[in-house]
Amino acid sequence: MDKGKVYLVGAGPGHEGLITRRGSDLVKAADVLVYDRLVGSNILLDAKDTCEMIYVGKKSADHTMRQEDINQLLVDKAKEDKLVVRLKGGDPYVFGRGGEEVIKLNQHQVPFEVVPGISSSIGGLCYAGIPITHRGVATSFHIITGHFKDDETEHDWGALARLQGTLVFLMGMSNLKKITDKLIAHDKPKDTPAAVVHWASHPNQVVVEGTLDSLYDKVQAAGVSSPSLIVIGDVVALRKELSFFENQPLHGVQVAVTRASQQASGLIDRIRSLGGQPIALPMIDIKALDPKEQMDHLVDHMASYQYLVFTSVNGVKRFFQELDKRGRDSRILHASQVVCIGQPTADVLRDHGIRADVLPNRAVAEGLLDTLRPLLKQGDRVLVPRAKNARPLLVEELDKICQVEEVHLYESQATNQVMALEDFKKIQVVTFTSASTVKHFMKAYGHHRDLILEKDLVSIGPITSQALRDFDLPVKSQAKVHTIDGLVEALKDLYGGDHDNQ
Repeated sequence: MDKGKVYLVGAGPGHEGLITRRGSDLVKAADVLVYDRLVGSNILLDAKDTCEMIYVGKKSADHTMRQEDINQLLVDKAKEDKLVVRLKGGDPYVFGRGGEEVIKLNQHQVPFEVVPGISSSIGGLCYAGIPITHRGVATSFHIITGHFKDDETEHDWGALARLQGTLVFLMGMSNLKKITDKLIAHDKPKDTPAAVVHWASHPNQVVVEGTLDSLYDKVQAAGVSSPSLIVIGDVVALRKELSFFENQPLHGVQVAVTRASQQASGLIDRIRSLGGQPIALPMIDIKALDPKEQMDHLVDHMASYQYLVFTSVNGVKRFFQELDKRGRDSRILHASQVVCIGQPTADVLRDHGIRADVLPNRAVAEGLLDTLRPLLKQGDRVLVPRAKNARPLLVEELDKICQVEEVHLYESQATNQVMALEDFKKIQVVTFTSASTVKHFMKAYGHHRDLILEKDLVSIGPITSQALRDFDLPVKSQAKVHTIDGLVEALKDLYGGDHDNQ
């Protein structure tokens, strides 16, 4: 990938999974990212920290930057010897004005490459359950601009009305009534199936169905505006059989994820895969601690510990990081029984080549204590690598039976991150994965108690649920299995596809 070059990249209709591999690689490599309004926001998260992000989004009658200025911006940034990515919704050449940008680059001898994208006219309809062609129904399709200017030559409405294929109008919402009226006036049957797809392939996608003569009124009643696709043709009638995206259990549900950003990606990906709209709202950060002298001592005396107890995924990761810094690996644990508080912790341990010897049925400190008490003897030594601010219960109770040593490898801290109130109001459900996420959430938002009570609060387990109740907050649902998978199942059970998709 060359510096001093501009890459025009089609980002697809909006869903972050619909960008091409080439496009995704370029986003990750970009020094400068010039992006549009319709680019899926999660695609932008792949940009490196040092990337200069320039928003040039445009909607009807509201241009953040004029097209001529965008053209010049690309030239200027490339001449700074930067790798410039011009990220455009859909495909750069399908009413994307990509050709104008390339002509400007060529005039200034700026190297360029164009990476095609999935056009919203095809991909967006697909996510609405509407195939742009179908055997025996539509054997052609026609993509038409719906954006008119007073001095622009009018469409040949008679020719469009006579076409038997699928008609897709882009950028046409402000002219929806004109489009439907003109087609009817030129003898397109009034009962021709028609639809508008709003925010196609986004979690908040909405589809309004009707016929050519009813579509405008139905769209007005639904309150749908741009960005939307207009599709006219018999293929719309297939939506009942082919729709999949809106049938997902969490479709249209905005779910706040309060987990630390270092750990949130798994939960965010699961919510998104179920059609939900995950909102990263990390309430804690994980800060690594450096217990150098204690770890130096432990490494030399690991054989003296009968049990090594891991209470979290972070504890496992940090412990092996400290071993690696000292040139050691899992072989140092040969004399110890290894205990994990839950399956996710055990899974991370297996990544280091070790199976947990003890795994309690309940993934809480109380469950771990119930399992260990019959196993421990007075002379045993137990090492617990964990967070500095962890619940004291485990160590206090084990210390009544045998010798216990803690090593604090990390601590959770408040992020002090506060979402804009208008965005916070839109959230329907808030997930909590620890008591500390509850505590810091209430520090940040507790003064908006009435708003919090309007939301569904979902907890990963009993300790977290109790933390919510300590603030007199109702727990809408608690995971039956106290893991991220269990939390996702609780969300599925709670909504089950029966929710408001606005």
